[in-house]
Amino acid sequence: MGDAQTLSALEPQKEVYAMQRAIHLARRAAGATSPNPMVGCVIMQTPGTIVGHGWHEGPGRDHAEVMALKEAGEAARGATAFVTLEPCNHTGRTGPCAEALIDAGVAEVVYAVADPNEIAAGGAKRLQEAGVRVRSGLCAAEGRDLIRAWLHAIKAKEPFVIGKTAMSLDGRIATSTGESQWITSPESRRAGHWIRAEADAIIVGAGTIITDDPALTARLDDDVRRPLRVVLDSTARTPPGAKVFERGGAGAVLATTNAAPFERLCAFERMGVEPLILPADEAGRPDLASLLGALHARDVYSAMVEGGGALLGAFFDADLLDELHLFVAPKLIGGGKPAFGGDGVGALIDAARFEFRQRDHDGPDQYWIGRRQSEVQ
Repeated sequence: MGDAQTLSALEPQKEVYAMQRAIHLARRAAGATSPNPMVGCVIMQTPGTIVGHGWHEGPGRDHAEVMALKEAGEAARGATAFVTLEPCNHTGRTGPCAEALIDAGVAEVVYAVADPNEIAAGGAKRLQEAGVRVRSGLCAAEGRDLIRAWLHAIKAKEPFVIGKTAMSLDGRIATSTGESQWITSPESRRAGHWIRAEADAIIVGAGTIITDDPALTARLDDDVRRPLRVVLDSTARTPPGAKVFERGGAGAVLATTNAAPFERLCAFERMGVEPLILPADEAGRPDLASLLGALHARDVYSAMVEGGGALLGAFFDADLLDELHLFVAPKLIGGGKPAFGGDGVGALIDAARFEFRQRDHDGPDQYWIGRRQSEVQ
């Protein structure tokens, strides 16, 4: 969008630097902005001096453009604003960023990704109507990657689902006696906590809670975050006093079915845990597609499935995983519990559902990230 013939007074490498800086700034609020996207903004004057920078810190807080404009002050007049997402043209908890940029006298706006949200879109058009030059697509791939979960949730009307597991080389998450702590290294466990911290919700099965009693918090040094914790339990057999149900943060939900005894559901409610009654699938378990729809209705845009193997296998069989994070320790266990249960694929062609790449990682383990082929840019 915008006049393709318009040439910025800034050098191309300085434009790329400005946008990459904006993307870096946006990541400062990872895990805190939902249901809004992460957005960063840099305001640059010719010949390449940054006069303002900002990022969206969360719902109800200043948008990235407004934060950057406040820092820039009068220096924003005649400058170029680099924004990771098309400025909004919507009045919600805050005013439209397009109008703020116009009022500040910005001469040009360059953004990485167009806003697909019908409620907030139209900022580029409004800027052009006011005489502001507009260009799009700078660092577009990096911009889409930044908000891939949000873009997916807006389009699919369901959360972006991330599967995470820590396993041995032969794909086991526990020994035959159930011992699982710890298969992978401290470095891998810390990386896993970062993934938790960026998710709106953590989903686990009842078996994991009964066996390990995890708190499912994201522990990052002195910072402890508590995303929404969702336990799938068709008969409410999980102990209401389990650590996962401790109050705080975004709270906890027991995703169950009509097979759960009424008295048991009342016990959870007394503990401050909300029972979510879902349709049962053919096996009598909470229907996963219905779960995702219910979570999206609660503004959950990203959900992490952390186990166990039966639950990860169920999500895989239902083709509901959008991204995978696999931590693989250089150990052989044999027998034991597989990382992915369920039926699996019947034909090898279906095993190419994800594109995998290995990420640089501290410690002895391998760290693989798989992106669904349709999500790979």
